[in-house]
Amino acid sequence: MKEFEMLLEKFWIIKDRDPILYNVIKDAGPKYKSFVEDKLGYKLMMNAYVIKLEKLPGQAESWMGISNFDNTMEYAFLCIILMFLEDRGAGDQFVLSQVTEFIQGTYPGDENVDWTLYRHRKSLVKVLSFATEIGLIKVDDGDELRFSSFQETEVLYESTGLSRYFVRNFTGNVQNYTSYLDIENGEWLDVAKDRGIIRRHRVYRRLIMSPAVYSEGAEDADYAYIKNYKGLLQKDIEDMLDSSLHVHKNGAFLVLDPTKNFKDVFPDHKTISDITLQINGMIVEMVDRGEMEIEQNDILTVSRQWFIQLIERCRQLYMSGWSKEFREMSIDQLVKEVLSYMTGFGMVDENESIREIKILPLTGKIIGQYPSAFIQAV
Repeated sequence: MKEFEMLLEKFWIIKDRDPILYNVIKDAGPKYKSFVEDKLGYKLMMNAYVIKLEKLPGQAESWMGISNFDNTMEYAFLCIILMFLEDRGAGDQFVLSQVTEFIQGTYPGDENVDWTLYRHRKSLVKVLSFATEIGLIKVDDGDELRFSSFQETEVLYESTGLSRYFVRNFTGNVQNYTSYLDIENGEWLDVAKDRGIIRRHRVYRRLIMSPAVYSEGAEDADYAYIKNYKGLLQKDIEDMLDSSLHVHKNGAFLVLDPTKNFKDVFPDHKTISDITLQINGMIVEMVDRGEMEIEQNDILTVSRQWFIQLIERCRQLYMSGWSKEFREMSIDQLVKEVLSYMTGFGMVDENESIREIKILPLTGKIIGQYPSAFIQAV
C-alpha cells in the first residue's frame, strides 16, 4: 500500500509543501488505520497542517537517530531550538543571533557553548540545516552555512509553527528519565510486556523497523510470537508493504520487493553497500568450503584482526570497481565504515573490550560479487 509506505518513509507530510501527497494520504486513511493502531500501536496525527505517523521502535538499536548528527551537543541544540520556537507561531520571524544567545543561556551540558569554536558553530549549522530541511523553520534571508566560517553571520528565519508537533507526547515525566530504556519502557507503563497486545505491537514494530529480529533463546517471547503467528504476520506484510517475511530458526527478516525505493535499506546503490555484499559473499564461500565453523545459533565468532584481514582481501579483489572515495580510503577508515554499516544493519556485533566480532545470520542472507569477466579483466 503506497500510502502506508510513504508514512513509513517520511518523518511527516506537510500540507503546504506537498498538498497532493497530503490529500492522498488523508483520503487513504481508512485503509491503513486499523493496521497502524491495532498491529503497530502507533498514533496517526492528522490535522490541517501536517500528517505524522509516530514511528516508535519495538526495541532501540544503535543505528537509530538523526543520521547527520554526530554528538550529543547537536541533539541538545535541536531540543533547545524547539524550546526557542515554543513561543513563536507560524510566520513569526527571528534572526540567528537570537538563537545563538538563547542556546548559550540555556545549554545544560558541562561544556560551555563557545561560538568562537569552529566545531560548535559547525554543529549549530548542521542542526539549523536539519530544522530547515524537515520544515520546522524557513530561511527568509541569508546563508546559515556562512556561520561555520564567520561568527558574525546573520540569517533571517521564519517559524512554520510545526515545532509543536515534532516531539511526541510521553506517558511519563521525561525529566525523571535517566536512559533510553526509561523512554522505551515508559510507553507500556505497568502492563505485562511479554503478553497480549503489548507483545503484538512490539513484534510488528521490530519486524517493520529493524533489519533483523534474532531469536534470543527458548525464552524469547517475541520470537515465539513470530513463529506461532508467522502466517498472519506474512499476510499483513504482504498486504501493507507488498513484501515478504522470511522466518528461520534463529532470525526473521522482512525482505522488500526489489521495486521498492525506500531510503536506508540494504542493499542500495552506495559503494559501502556493494562492499558489504562482497564481504558477505566471501564469508559464505568460506563457510561452504568448510573454512569456518558455524556455531549452534548460526553465528560466526572471529577476532577483529581476522575481520580486518578479510576487508583487506576484499579490497585487493574488488577495489577497481569501487568509487574513488573508497579506493583511496585508508584501511583503518575502511574498517570503521564497514563495521559501522554492517552493525547498523544487524550483520555483525562487535565486542570492543575483547576485540571480537560476531558475524550474525543476516550476513549470509544477501551476498554479491562482480561478474567473473570483470574480475578477469582487472
